[in-house]
Amino acid sequence: MSDHDAPQSTPAADPPAGAPAGAPAGLRASLDDSRRKRRRGLLTGLGVVVAAALVGGGFWAGSATAGAGDGAQAATGGGAGGGGDRISVKIAGSGESDLQDAVKTVAAEDGLDVTWVNFDDWTLPNSALVAGEVDANAFQHTAFLSAYNVANDTDLTPVFSTTITQWGVFSATIDDLDDLGRGARIAIPDDASNGARALFILQAAGLIELGPDVGVYPTVDDVVSNDLGLEFVPIGATTIPTQFDDPSLDAVVVGTSYFDPSQQIDAEDALYLDDSLSDESRPYVNAVVTRADDADDEAWTRLADAYADPRVAAALEKESFGNTVLVDVSAADLRSTLADLETAARELTS
Repeated sequence: MSDHDAPQSTPAADPPAGAPAGAPAGLRASLDDSRRKRRRGLLTGLGVVVAAALVGGGFWAGSATAGAGDGAQAATGGGAGGGGDRISVKIAGSGESDLQDAVKTVAAEDGLDVTWVNFDDWTLPNSALVAGEVDANAFQHTAFLSAYNVANDTDLTPVFSTTITQWGVFSATIDDLDDLGRGARIAIPDDASNGARALFILQAAGLIELGPDVGVYPTVDDVVSNDLGLEFVPIGATTIPTQFDDPSLDAVVVGTSYFDPSQQIDAEDALYLDDSLSDESRPYVNAVVTRADDADDEAWTRLADAYADPRVAAALEKESFGNTVLVDVSAADLRSTLADLETAARELTS
């Protein structure tokens, strides 16, 4: 996720698989619909801004008085945001970004004051949320969340979808998958959900074959065919890009947006790309996540509206070079997918 925050194969629940031809469905349809909504929202938003300027009021920026720990907090007073109350929330993320800045700016116009708290370790945004140090987090996909909930007996829940990132196979030394030699060493994420995603991608690329009943969390032990005798090197997903040109590695499997811009690596450099908008990619949709008791807080409606603003989409496009896109999946669908994945995770540990 992370924002952290999507493969294309054949196993039933979340393998990588190409999307069928014809009318768009699932994530692809939701993306098309989101883009139409954002275009309409941009025109509407421009009209509101012009009207505000003509009246001379602009947007009121009142003070926020709340902290984390007891859910999103409201401070009474005038100004934007429905009933006039301003709300303050702390949201854990995995790194400063243009997207976060845009969300903070847009949300403030609707009476929601967002403070981002960023962590380098992907386990910390969830543990901080459980401990009440933040009100929500925005860094992970549903598969990662399901593994965390089961391992820690927690009930964190998604409140709305945010983005999905395309993943691929990258190499600093070869230009084609056919150039992989026998015994080549490939780095894959060391966590259960992203490691499984990497294996599905390698299967879709024709490099390995997984067993027929591996479920949604296969491991290297589930590889039943590996003609090249590939060696899989588990590494923290966030650190894989920094080891991209390690001479001991022949290739890496990672999200296209994970590379630092200074590395000048994008989707066009991939030896193989997954289809992040295929229906099988639903477990890899990122979401804003909170504690179950706070799932209906008004703050999340305002935050979701901020994410839907065209300025946020523009910031994401600029930041990720189009490798990460906003998607609109209902909370009900996110929670249904989460429940299925948690069931699968419990079966693995039982």
